[in-house]
Amino acid sequence: MNKHILVVGAGIGGLTAASLLAKHGENVTLLESSSELGGCAGKFKRHNYVFPVGATLGMGLEPGGIHERVFRYLEKPMTLQPLDQVMQMVHPHATFTFYKDRAQHVEQMTSHFPQASQNITAFYREIYQTAATVRTLMDRLPVLPPTTAKEWLYLIGSLQPKHIRLLPYFNQTLEKRLRVHGLSKLPEFRHMIDGLLIDSMQTGSEDVSYLLAAIALDIYHEGAYYVPGGLYQLAEKMGESFIENGGTLKKRRTVKKLERKNNQWRATDHRGNTYDAQHVVLNVPIHQLPNILAPDLLRQLKKPLREGMTTPTWTTLALYIAVDWRKLQAPLPPFRQISLDGEQGLAEVGHFFMSVSTPADSLRAPEGIQTITISTHSEAHRWDTKEKYDAVRDELSERMLEAIEKVIPHIRQAIVHFETGAPKGWERYTGRPNGYVGGFPQTLKSSLFNSISHQSGLENLYVCGDHIFPGGGTIGAATSGIHAARSISGERLI
Repeated sequence: MNKHILVVGAGIGGLTAASLLAKHGENVTLLESSSELGGCAGKFKRHNYVFPVGATLGMGLEPGGIHERVFRYLEKPMTLQPLDQVMQMVHPHATFTFYKDRAQHVEQMTSHFPQASQNITAFYREIYQTAATVRTLMDRLPVLPPTTAKEWLYLIGSLQPKHIRLLPYFNQTLEKRLRVHGLSKLPEFRHMIDGLLIDSMQTGSEDVSYLLAAIALDIYHEGAYYVPGGLYQLAEKMGESFIENGGTLKKRRTVKKLERKNNQWRATDHRGNTYDAQHVVLNVPIHQLPNILAPDLLRQLKKPLREGMTTPTWTTLALYIAVDWRKLQAPLPPFRQISLDGEQGLAEVGHFFMSVSTPADSLRAPEGIQTITISTHSEAHRWDTKEKYDAVRDELSERMLEAIEKVIPHIRQAIVHFETGAPKGWERYTGRPNGYVGGFPQTLKSSLFNSISHQSGLENLYVCGDHIFPGGGTIGAATSGIHAARSISGERLI
């Protein structure tokens, strides 16, 4: 008999779990509080302009990548534009181009730092070898931390003799490997590396887990893509598949309470509607759990999940801009990082990421217009009063525009639409308390075996999203959704 499954939240994690389970033939209901799918990878429209909520650089879409495997299983091919030049990285001392080709990328780095040519070559050789070894585990996708006998057996069965070489690195940071290779005191190189890591790992080289940093620094070489329209297309495709396979999707349904009734789960939404299910997948920010679960259920959650509920993460300030590129010297490139003086750090406009629509992308803007999504990391305490909030929003917005104008002269004159997405906006539209986004920094204390499992600790209740193993980004959220779907179906699925 088919299971009755409730998925709460149509972010990438929830959509992945829901669409896989519906394709598998299960009876699935998906509740989403917004009118849009995708959560932080969703979209919104202003006039004739479509803005992806977050960054739009597509990864995990290469053959064998996490998203590609999901869409192959769903029989939903994606329209993609592969990037040989992934992004520009603008730093005070130099502008780098991130090349898909590994050899070309290393050659460029050594040309910028000829005095450390051999050290950089050896460093990248180790990074690429380590990433290739870690990637051999991704075919089977074992769960960390394993919490059931089945998960332990699956992990052990996934290990090969080659994985022994990873053991010395398991409790090392990238900082340690930079020291080994004589690069820790090359600040310009470290600053460039830190700019890449803050966007994917939510932390820099000093604290990031080396094994995860190796994947983060290598993954762009596996395949990076421009997705016409934006990454919300992933959500739209999964939503289509979900409906086609008999799933029930209800938008504008905010779950206010989740409780156990007669050995089943019962969710109650803000309209008083109730939904009974044998299994529940929560793709909601874990900081919301105290608002949904009664105290007696909260006490039964696994300890890492309980601790994570009270742990703050980064917030963000996003700028959403439409420009008439014909007023500029040339169309803007699709992806660009801008980093300021390394002494300023990686937050509060010390570093930010720009995603820009291509001139030919009619899904985003009419002819002659490019839409831009820009985001920077910020600390939540900077926004905790009304007086601070308005001042910080205006200050950071102006500093970003000033920094952009140094790279793109006269951009202000080309702006035809401008608005901000500050933490309260993220809280209002994505349900994230205090505007927390991006998941936890992937440090040794919060990654790998110290991650939060998708197994909540409560019977038939699972969690997924960017706070759950393996962490932030669409790939991490999708993987946690895969793990939840596997636990419910009892099948590998992909």
